[in-house]
Amino acid sequence: MNFIKPHLSFGQIINMNFGFFGLQYSFGLQQANMSPIYSYLGADESSLPLLWLAGPMTGLIVQPIIGALSDKTITKWGRRTPYFLVGAILCSLSLLVMPFSSSVWMAASVLWILDASNNITQEPYRAFVSDKLDKSQHSLGFLTQSAFTGLGQTLSYLTPFLLINFFAISESGKIGRIPTSTLMAFLIGAVVSISSILWTLKTTKEIPLSEEEKAKIRSSPAGVASTFSEIFEAMREMPLTMKLMAPMMLFSWYGMFIYWQYIAKCVSSTLYNTVDSESPLFRKAEIWIGPMGAFYNAVAFISAFGLAWLARKYGPKYLHGICLFLAGIGLLAIPFIHNKYLLFVPMIGMGLSWASMMGNPYIMLAGSIPAERTGVYMGIFNMFIVIPMLLETFTLPLYYKSLLNSDPVNAIRLAGVLLVLAAVSVVFIKIRKGAVVGETEFRGSAH
Repeated sequence: MNFIKPHLSFGQIINMNFGFFGLQYSFGLQQANMSPIYSYLGADESSLPLLWLAGPMTGLIVQPIIGALSDKTITKWGRRTPYFLVGAILCSLSLLVMPFSSSVWMAASVLWILDASNNITQEPYRAFVSDKLDKSQHSLGFLTQSAFTGLGQTLSYLTPFLLINFFAISESGKIGRIPTSTLMAFLIGAVVSISSILWTLKTTKEIPLSEEEKAKIRSSPAGVASTFSEIFEAMREMPLTMKLMAPMMLFSWYGMFIYWQYIAKCVSSTLYNTVDSESPLFRKAEIWIGPMGAFYNAVAFISAFGLAWLARKYGPKYLHGICLFLAGIGLLAIPFIHNKYLLFVPMIGMGLSWASMMGNPYIMLAGSIPAERTGVYMGIFNMFIVIPMLLETFTLPLYYKSLLNSDPVNAIRLAGVLLVLAAVSVVFIKIRKGAVVGETEFRGSAH
């Protein structure tokens, strides 16, 4: 079918992506707080990667299945909408429960539910953008999601800091074993998560399927077996561009997972020479991670629209490589910084890289996959994120004590090296001519 998708206004693109703000607020709460929460509940430092297993495992299992199912879902609300709503409700309930965890394993169990819920929402959301927008607007659509990623995570990282410094919440106060400010941040996140998704559902409707498309879906095999068959068939027929992106994704996401797990202990070590979670100095370092994370996400938010213009004018490939390189150099610099305010300098590179990671790979991907398989390929592409996370989860504990000398500072150094390698691997990606909107098309679609 040669249906021409309507050109959406900037405001319409903002509305359709606003739900991503709540989704990323939830992810930001996890990134900033799960390692400290595990530490407060008595987890051993070397076990942190295993306790973060929920994210990559649920992503590996849930996203390809949900992506394939959403491609073949027919309801009066649309293909993707039911998944947005169910995922958002479960996510909000998990955020409400998380800060009341009484043990490491309770927190880990709730994290499994929380990550599964986020994954139910996220991949149909990626496919939704590709469904809704013409190829000429893919750059703006996906990098608007990057902007909301930056905004949502900026506020989630900052929430405990703001509660302490502007709302007189005690820095040392706790409810159970969890700091009061952390508990309140999760409660706020529960409200933000569901309300932002509801806003998108209210303001943005899916493009209705044609009768021809419905008939094709109804005539295709149904059931669990056919879903897995569709996933495996799509993997066999994976476009070359997508295959060549695998090394870049491996290095970048293995490195980012290390960063999220060990940045709090690294900063505590470099600033205060302690990694003891019972020390008041560790609490100071943990709180400072909030403004640092907020800053790099604010950079991501501000830079995302500029990156969208650059990606449309020059292409997303080398732009993404430059951003990854700046992040890697920034992480390698952190161990040499002993002034907490100077730690914001390497966060500039992290922010540019984070905005790029949330947008540019999807621009490259969307131009290389068949439209009727958008959901399943978006789900499979998420495996390029979660498999590196799983590798990190199972391999880092094997060499954390021997090769990294049980030092979180060395872990951050390793993350920096991996991001530099990710930047180098971008060179080997081949993009089919015309698959991604470039300078010519950008000029032609300016009206």
